[in-house]
Amino acid sequence: TRLTFKIATRGLLGLKNALLTATRGMGLLNTLFDCYRPVAGEINMRENGSLVAFETGQVTAYAIETAQERGQLFCRPGDQVYEGQVVGVYNKSGDLKINVCKAKALTNMRASQSEKKVALDEARIMGLDDALEYITDDEQVEVTPLSIRIRKDPSAKQTRGRR
Repeated sequence: TRLTFKIATRGLLGLKNALLTATRGMGLLNTLFDCYRPVAGEINMRENGSLVAFETGQVTAYAIETAQERGQLFCRPGDQVYEGQVVGVYNKSGDLKINVCKAKALTNMRASQSEKKVALDEARIMGLDDALEYITDDEQVEVTPLSIRIRKDPSAKQTRGRR
């Protein structure tokens, strides 16, 4: 089956991933520039919010254990994060600031529950296309030779309330 559409280029962000998911990897997407046109309206973005780190440091497995209940994370234990970095997708709308650098309190006492092993969910690794698809108006993508990260726009900090 062949389908032909005229879609704005900004509407193509994320379409490839959705197409491959819907067709279980069997769909093909070909694009061809047609012409310039006036903006036809808003394109709906994601409904979920972001999990934002509110502390700079190294991600710990102890902190991820509780953070993964709130959404899907982009970071793994041992990764370096900084304040304002987006570390995951929140299950609800709006953004939530979380501490993914929280360390477990060390004590001299041993308890039977203290050394339990926890299974952590796999982190979602974001490529450049994924990051550009994910961001909203108040987020930016940082591209370095070693990583691709998403952060909240520092200039929009005054408008964001602290939760």
